[in-house]
Amino acid sequence: MSDKTSVSSHSTVTLDHVKGDLIVGKHAAVKGTGSPPIVKVSGIVYCEGHNTFECSLQAESLETEEDVIIHGDLEVQNDIKAEDGRLEVHGKLTAKQVDVDEALYVTKDLTAEEVDVGRRLEVGGNMKADDIDVGGTFEAKGEVTVRSIDVGGSLRIEAKATIDRLDVGGTARVNGGKINEIDVGGSFESNAPLEFEEIDVGGVVRLADKSRGGNIDVGGSFQVDGNLTFEDIDVGGRVEIRGSAEGKGMDVGGKVGVNNSLKLLGTLDVGGKVEVGQEVSAENIDIGGVLHAHKVIAQRRVEVGGSINTVEGVIAFSVEIGRCGEVKGPIRADEVIIGKDAQAENIYGKKIILRSGAQAQNVYGENVIIEPHCHVSGEVQYTNELRIAEASLFKPPQKVNKLPFLI
Repeated sequence: MSDKTSVSSHSTVTLDHVKGDLIVGKHAAVKGTGSPPIVKVSGIVYCEGHNTFECSLQAESLETEEDVIIHGDLEVQNDIKAEDGRLEVHGKLTAKQVDVDEALYVTKDLTAEEVDVGRRLEVGGNMKADDIDVGGTFEAKGEVTVRSIDVGGSLRIEAKATIDRLDVGGTARVNGGKINEIDVGGSFESNAPLEFEEIDVGGVVRLADKSRGGNIDVGGSFQVDGNLTFEDIDVGGRVEIRGSAEGKGMDVGGKVGVNNSLKLLGTLDVGGKVEVGQEVSAENIDIGGVLHAHKVIAQRRVEVGGSINTVEGVIAFSVEIGRCGEVKGPIRADEVIIGKDAQAENIYGKKIILRSGAQAQNVYGENVIIEPHCHVSGEVQYTNELRIAEASLFKPPQKVNKLPFLI
């Protein structure tokens, strides 16, 4: 049998090196020797609860019932198990596995393979682990380097985070770093530049300037305080980017606001309104409501249900404005369709169609179709064919050899 040393309940003892196991009774206190004081136990430490170590502690394993406080470092070779209470370490904690039912408080660094805490985990220093599982709240003031974090309630990391997978049921706040997979039920916020592969959040996401990553899927709203580089954005509500954004595609149910430029390799699909301070470019642009930008460029199609408002105009292969829509700024495209009762300014294209009741200032096209009840307040020029019904033209149409703008 291994040796055992016992400390009586409600007593205070001073220990140095303990061979074998150490059993500490309820409400007992242990002091160490040396400077700083320490107790070294070659076996397992059993604490019956409400125990205090006025020193650092080294042991093979630690098992506790109810609360235990250690005023120093805690170094355990194997496992820490705390039932029905909390563990406080006023120093550093090192172990392979840590399992605490209630709460774990560590004022300095925490290093472990696995950490499982029922309600609350607080770390004052840096943290390194493979897996962290917290039922309630996790807070860390230092840098966190962890493979996987699963938190049922809320998470806050005040320094740089390096995490492979982050899963939080409520809210999460980090201070930049690199997180590959982010899955948060409520809201997620990063106060410093963040690298990521995937963000999946049910509510609200806020990112700092110079963040970059892959896919972003947000049920509510998405906000960036500066520039963003990404793959695809899918947001149910609103997107606000206070800088420039570059990515592949963007699908937004509500509104998009970008202070500077928005450059996409794929499709911009927005159900409501888009406001871009500078240039917006994409392969396809499909807007249900309003598109405001300094300039609009699409490799293929621009289709807007409401209105387009630009300074330098729209350049695309195909441009279509919906019924009763309005276009401010020139349009330059191979194909242009102005919907029924819609309004446009200067139109340049290979094929131009004004639907019934549409209005335009000037029309310059190779082939032009003007349906009944349309009105052109300037001139109509064409190089190939003009088909016109009962329409109101300020000047007679002219067939020319060359248009003022080459498509």
